[in-house]
Amino acid sequence: MPSQPAALILAGSRGGDDPVATYAGVSDKALIVLGDATMLARVIGAVRDAGIARIGVSANSAAVRAEATRFGAEALAAEAGPSASTAAALEALGTPLLVTTGDHALLRADWIRDFIVRVPATADVAVLLARRDAIEAAAPGSKRTYLRFADGDWSGCNLFYLATPRAAQVIALWQEVERDRKRPWRIVRRLGPGLLLRYLLGRLPLSEAIAHLGRRAGVEAVAIAARNGLAAVDVDKPADLDFVRLHLDQARAATRT
Repeated sequence: MPSQPAALILAGSRGGDDPVATYAGVSDKALIVLGDATMLARVIGAVRDAGIARIGVSANSAAVRAEATRFGAEALAAEAGPSASTAAALEALGTPLLVTTGDHALLRADWIRDFIVRVPATADVAVLLARRDAIEAAAPGSKRTYLRFADGDWSGCNLFYLATPRAAQVIALWQEVERDRKRPWRIVRRLGPGLLLRYLLGRLPLSEAIAHLGRRAGVEAVAIAARNGLAAVDVDKPADLDFVRLHLDQARAATRT
């Protein structure tokens, strides 16, 4: 597997006022300051510290694109949604491509390196997910959306690895899932009647579900389990921002003692 993929940071707006940006008193969520850096700068820094030199930032805000450029990333125009933006970035940046989001405020370089090295050489696409018990241990009080499988309840970590050009084939499926990201039932319904029944009976493992969805798109897809439940924390609502700020304050206090 190539050791130097490119990276895409999705930092576009869904339109209208962002409640988290409004709560923080800034124009764009990615520009919220945490400690001494904006959220976007923190994500760019984590990606670069993971050894990835070429970084694109997809955004429809001139201020966010300027922040991306200030930190040495390539500013890319956002399309109509994350999946469409990723499709455009695939053409510009190629594969392998790590994909994450501009609101992944706690992202760490070691999580990225660990994720990439664990992607099988045969995989076209990989997704990082975290089990509920890992999230609750690392981020007590953080509210996540879960999918329930035979091997536990899982939540996404906003980290994807598009390993080969065939990964472009998952974009259409991603667009469907994107529309239903807050309605887990509609996502699992795409498994088909046989696997759906196993899911309802609590007998379907996550890995099998991801592999099946990949086959539907004509690719080999794998799920990688996050070692740290904090990887599932993004800043999707004001309560998430409060949690991240508290966590960072506690981490800074711990380093001073």
